[in-house]
Amino acid sequence: MPTSPIEVVPRDPRYDALRRGFNQRWIADPDYVVVATTTDDVLAALTKYLGTAGDPERRRITVRSGGHCYENFVSSEDVGVIIDVSQMSRVYFDREMDAYCIEAGATNWHSTTHLYRPTGLALPGGSCYSVGLGGHISGGGYGLLSRMFGLTVDYLYAVEVVTVADGRNPEITVARRDSPDRSLRELWWAHTGGGGGNFGVITRYWFRDLPSPPAQVLARSVAWNWKDFIDHPDLFRSLVRRYGQFFEYEKTGEGPAFIRDYGYRDMFTLLKLTHMSNGKVGLVIQLDGTRSDSVDRLAAFLNWITEGFKKEGGFEIAETPLDRQMGEHPAQSALFIPTRLPWLTATQSLNDSGPNRCGKYKSAYMTEGFTDQQIEAIYRNLTDTNYKNPDALVQVDSYGGAINDIPSDATAVPQRSSVLKLQYQAYWTWGRDANEDGVYDYQDAEIDPEIADYHLRWIRKFYQDVYQPTGGVPVVPGPELPTLNTDGCYINYPDVDLSDSTLNTSGQPWHQLYYKDGYQRLQQVKLEWDPSNVFHHAQSVRVPGAE
Repeated sequence: MPTSPIEVVPRDPRYDALRRGFNQRWIADPDYVVVATTTDDVLAALTKYLGTAGDPERRRITVRSGGHCYENFVSSEDVGVIIDVSQMSRVYFDREMDAYCIEAGATNWHSTTHLYRPTGLALPGGSCYSVGLGGHISGGGYGLLSRMFGLTVDYLYAVEVVTVADGRNPEITVARRDSPDRSLRELWWAHTGGGGGNFGVITRYWFRDLPSPPAQVLARSVAWNWKDFIDHPDLFRSLVRRYGQFFEYEKTGEGPAFIRDYGYRDMFTLLKLTHMSNGKVGLVIQLDGTRSDSVDRLAAFLNWITEGFKKEGGFEIAETPLDRQMGEHPAQSALFIPTRLPWLTATQSLNDSGPNRCGKYKSAYMTEGFTDQQIEAIYRNLTDTNYKNPDALVQVDSYGGAINDIPSDATAVPQRSSVLKLQYQAYWTWGRDANEDGVYDYQDAEIDPEIADYHLRWIRKFYQDVYQPTGGVPVVPGPELPTLNTDGCYINYPDVDLSDSTLNTSGQPWHQLYYKDGYQRLQQVKLEWDPSNVFHHAQSVRVPGAE
């Protein structure tokens, strides 16, 4: 006999935890939170919600898997119901579909452990263990294996979505890559990078031809003292320039011969350009440890990007352990010496979400290395003495490799020529007892906006400064801008500032920055599968004509 899904209401002791996600800036006040354990629970929750269509007080319905939405798309004042699918976390082989099924509430860590241990296969997803796959995959998720194997969506065969095509009656819809029905194929395509919260409630994914990660990886984490870069700013500029050039040269075949001769598709790196108040700049490196030349390749890469750091008889800039939190990743002191580890062990050691705190994020794709203007802006803002926050940085992830092998229209991720992906990050805690109740919590930020505004001003100024020549954002190149090194933004690092005409003066709307020319195709999927706009947020795909 069917049962009703679990509903957590305001008087329930679980309510305060379930109305918020990872980013403590965003705390909703919903009528209730649905804890869904099956697709039928989602169907029932939507049926109930849609039955209130005539209620003038009705607020948005949203969906949460892992809770890592960076903006208030899931938790905000206008949210009346949250469907939490985090209990739907099974990972198994579906014989009928002939594919591996991963439910939408599973996290990166679920997919890692529950796939690799029994099968030796892996999804090339992110490094943060608690990120939910419902949103991670639908936005085109990537991770430390992506340069070697591509994006998560490059292996997506099918998706199960609870849709409301008529605006009244929810239905369970399975869209396959090879569905005979064109509209189903388009719905599948929309979930290969179109982002979450747009077309329905995702409940299951199926994957085929998943790759096997290397049995062993070689890992190293190093850091350099900021005080040395202050003394030698040209070496900071050189590090950033050469780091970007390395991945540009890898793609073009130009540059030093060792890049071509060795081959580096198996290497993933994260350059953590922190604000100087952190005290150090960090670099995390992982590559295939089963190759006999891995130690030499690692050394060659580091020696090339740090040219000039060594001098006769000593160092201008010495390597030190990465011994502190940088962004979402913990200290990595044990990896100062190159360390060979089983892939699963190394993945576990890097997995982290950081402490509970507030955050603001921005992003950029890059098709080439940094310009001098961009490097100067990065240095200027990271050494801003009017701002002090050790948890502020721009993280420069290596990209490209196998990601570049896929045509730009094969999935809804159009940035297939990029070689770097940037994430601008600022984290903070409330830090003051604004309401004088003896504790720090979100209520202090509600009373004192300056708690957040101090950090928002810095990261906005930083971003606008880096992309000042193109209207404050990393625009998409076109006939009138053919030589740019930027290619828009990443939908899984959403940034509502892209919709603000005072912060984005480029003339390119937010949807062009995320989706490029694919947005019109996503709009047609929206028109077909959610014409009543049941699922929406500040930067959701709009029905054509609703912009």
